[in-house]
Amino acid sequence: MNSQHFANTLLRWYPQNKRELPWRNTKEPYIIWLSEIILQQTRVAQGQPFFEAFISRYPDVHRLAEAPIEEVMRLWQGLGYYSRARNLHACAQEIAFNRNGRFPATFGELRKLKGVGNYTAAAIASFAYGQKIAVVDGNVYRVLSRYFGIALDIASSQGQKAFADLANRLIPEASPDEYNQAIMEFGALQCVPKKPDCDICPLLPGCFAQKHRMVEELPVKTKKVRTTQRVFLYFHITAGDKTFIKERGPRDIWQGLVDFPLEELQNLQKIKLEKSALLAELKAFRPRIAFDPEKNYRHILTHQTIFTTFVRVHIPEELDRQVVTWGNEKGFSAVTANRLEKLGKPKPIVSYLKDQNLLLNLS
Repeated sequence: MNSQHFANTLLRWYPQNKRELPWRNTKEPYIIWLSEIILQQTRVAQGQPFFEAFISRYPDVHRLAEAPIEEVMRLWQGLGYYSRARNLHACAQEIAFNRNGRFPATFGELRKLKGVGNYTAAAIASFAYGQKIAVVDGNVYRVLSRYFGIALDIASSQGQKAFADLANRLIPEASPDEYNQAIMEFGALQCVPKKPDCDICPLLPGCFAQKHRMVEELPVKTKKVRTTQRVFLYFHITAGDKTFIKERGPRDIWQGLVDFPLEELQNLQKIKLEKSALLAELKAFRPRIAFDPEKNYRHILTHQTIFTTFVRVHIPEELDRQVVTWGNEKGFSAVTANRLEKLGKPKPIVSYLKDQNLLLNLS
């Protein structure tokens, strides 16, 4: 294995092909950390606008640490995996309040931060501090697996250790940070998952997968994610200028966001409003009800597919105080449209409000 040739090839390729991204060409740990957290399980094209919005609102770790968590969750809205946003805020507070605004400079200390795993710790250590440590993401797995012909399962602990060991052996003494950027970018742009253009690949002469016609078979990932389906019947309850919401609790999806009162059902095709306990209580307030059973929203998460449909319930203005009291007793909050807009909401709620022309798009 000619590791020097492999590394040099990537280092020659990188300057001529890299994308100009706002978190590159910097040694600032805050910027690198923020970009890496946002880009976890997120494509660059999707994550870049969020990164720019966060940097504009929170130009340093102190500003992020001092921000209300609900503001952070609202800015994160649409990125998904909302535990990342909660961990982001907690980590910023740790850095700002307990570490004088300074990120640790070693992989081991970085790894202790909230929400910072091996990959993110290695990225900060390499890109901010120039440490010789491999940054191994899906792109790196793919490049190494194909070039060196490694058929170990990248979802297994054995495979992950083998790839990490190999990745660390390949890093050159000079410019380890640029090499890490180069191999990740190579996987993102050249050695792509499906139908890579191998004819123009600078690593083609030594590529095991191309030689043995295994490009589509590598890398190996056998672990399958089990998914479940859930059905939410949401009640969009309004009274006067107020809308009823509830905060999502722990140990379920969308923790820290707000949505509408709901009933979870077994089947989207068999919705019978006359069997709704919540609607039965609301009938005491003489509501106007609008419901289209054909209009529903599908939202795909890693382990769940959520189907949602909405019942619009409007309470006469003269009964708004009574229904607010009822809502408070049920654990619901009544908020204005302005307040609702500023709170973080799951994507199905946002999609519904957009369809109803009820989004204010406040800055």
